[in-house]
Amino acid sequence: MAKEQEERSTYRIQDEGVAGNVRISDEVITIIAGLAATEVEGVASMAGNITNELVARLGKKNLSKGVKIQVGEDSLSVDLGINIEYGYSIPQVSRAVQERVKNAIETMTGLNVSEVNIRVADVNLENDK
Repeated sequence: MAKEQEERSTYRIQDEGVAGNVRISDEVITIIAGLAATEVEGVASMAGNITNELVARLGKKNLSKGVKIQVGEDSLSVDLGINIEYGYSIPQVSRAVQERVKNAIETMTGLNVSEVNIRVADVNLENDK
């Protein structure tokens, strides 16, 4: 388990303070982004690749599906793939997702988010709600 944690990318958010260092794995950041995006009205689900879709059908929930992060020197960018509910304005939903994801990551981690890029992969025509 310790070796697995060493192989993951981590980001230091607090240098040796009172109790020591705080590091966040990239998977935690992708989960925060995915959850924040799905909280926006009009987002049907996250869009992932075929592997993620198969995992979801097998009953395992992948909270980071459709999220990719790129870390720069002093900030990070987030790429999201989403599925939109039919009838919602794509520009309005996209702006709301960008704001929600940026605020969630910055508030929860203290990391600076330089951009949140949205890829609308599909329109959900089913009325599940």
